[in-house]
Amino acid sequence: MSPQAAASLSCMPLITAHFTLSLDGFMAGPDQTEDVPLGVGGEGLHRWMFEEPRHEVDDEVAARILAPRGAYVMGRNMFGPVRGEWGDRDWRGWWGDEPPYHAPVFVLSHYPHEPIEMEGGTTFHFVDGFDVSRERAIEAAEGDTVTIAGGASAVRQGLQAGVVDEVLVTHSPVSLGSGESPFDLPGLDLAPVEVLPSPQATHVVYRVNRT
Repeated sequence: MSPQAAASLSCMPLITAHFTLSLDGFMAGPDQTEDVPLGVGGEGLHRWMFEEPRHEVDDEVAARILAPRGAYVMGRNMFGPVRGEWGDRDWRGWWGDEPPYHAPVFVLSHYPHEPIEMEGGTTFHFVDGFDVSRERAIEAAEGDTVTIAGGASAVRQGLQAGVVDEVLVTHSPVSLGSGESPFDLPGLDLAPVEVLPSPQATHVVYRVNRT
């Protein structure tokens, strides 16, 4: 680790995660593809955010999620559908020319890729390993919040490493049948500190208790 990274880690900013979860505990449905990025039935998880008219509670939570952060960590599956070597395909994420992050995003990938600079201040950096991506995100955040933006594997790695302080989970009243769970870990201890219900979802802020 560089001296600069060590100094940044000593500050230890707040590390959070936020995601929407189905009734049966999944962040996305089965059979994710480029045409169906959230898997079969997965779009139903996010009615609370995209259906109009949107409830005032859902508006408040959406604003929290989109609030500025210092940096993000993201799983490769969250970034896009390309697997293995990147090849010559110019995939630049699901979000168009101006992604909603407006900060450095460190994408977990075993395969090297040059950084991708987007409009609005988002730059995707490709990093091999969760610990390295976390260190680089903390360094880039300069004391501001670091958020794990998904998917389930990236969130699970953060929880398993014991580095996540707070989780905002939107519990959606939709069952998917199968998928991937961020909470598929023994010994997790979460304490709800805020509950925000709406007709479309129940948003819960959990503090992560560490032993």
